Amino acid sequence: MIEARRLHILRAVADHRTVTAAAAALYLTPSAVSQQLTALEQETGHRLVERGAKGVRLTPAGEILLSHTHAVLAQLERAEAELAAYGAGEAGTVTVAAFATGIAQVVAPAVARLAASAPGIRIRVQDAEGDASLPMVLDRQVDVAVAVEYRGAPAADDPRLTHVPLYAEPFDAVVPVTHRLADEPEVPLAELAKDPWIGPYPGNPCHDVVVLACENAGFQPRLEHSSDDFRAVVALASADVGVALVPRSALRGTDLTGVVVRPVDGVAPTRRVFAAVRRGAEGHPLIRPVLDALRAAAEDA
Repeated sequence: MIEARRLHILRAVADHRTVTAAAAALYLTPSAVSQQLTALEQETGHRLVERGAKGVRLTPAGEILLSHTHAVLAQLERAEAELAAYGAGEAGTVTVAAFATGIAQVVAPAVARLAASAPGIRIRVQDAEGDASLPMVLDRQVDVAVAVEYRGAPAADDPRLTHVPLYAEPFDAVVPVTHRLADEPEVPLAELAKDPWIGPYPGNPCHDVVVLACENAGFQPRLEHSSDDFRAVVALASADVGVALVPRSALRGTDLTGVVVRPVDGVAPTRRVFAAVRRGAEGHPLIRPVLDALRAAAEDA
């Protein structure tokens, strides 16, 4: 008989590629993870992982078991949801991880909605970029992630997750008031190819959006200044040290003294925001109202 908790460990090792990283995500010791993997191999009668200089990879038998693991764990999430519904679990805590502007755009309004419509649900919010929040959901550190599509992100049909689309927003060009294009109604990105750029660090999903937009315009942006805080990005642009692309919602409430904001000429780069939960958990009586509130907040935004 295969133990479900060992399947959690197998999936964590597959996701994180090393025993040490999987152990940290699961709040276990590396030796405990190794012991559970060994026990799982004994239960199945197959070697499931191979260790190498660059970490751990699954064997063909491990890949077969992993494909079933996604379905088994999703079904267990559904079982928990149905049991919670049966027990009328209308009160409890749901933890939501989201990036800063996502918190302002949809999470905070959703919390306000839930205070009126589902007062028994307590929301705990954690600030986390999209590339961090999805692994937090998979590792059961949080219940819901509000994240952004980015290169390398789990796909919408990933068997581990359920995606709930929330909103899409364009990036606008932010240039100093003294910039040669400051008086133009729209900014062609190709015209900024020789400018110094200000933008998020690599790894931030918005970094991918900016770089991809510039690549599509025929150049690699020369990123001379980096910050994940868009208020800092705008402040640097106002100091005339470079140009930037900033999500429209991140400009709300930001001091725009010294800069002009212009739409991008042509197809604007866009970030697509979604909520994600572990597959099967979307029907949980505590999580379902949170997803509904996030959808409603996105529609009103």
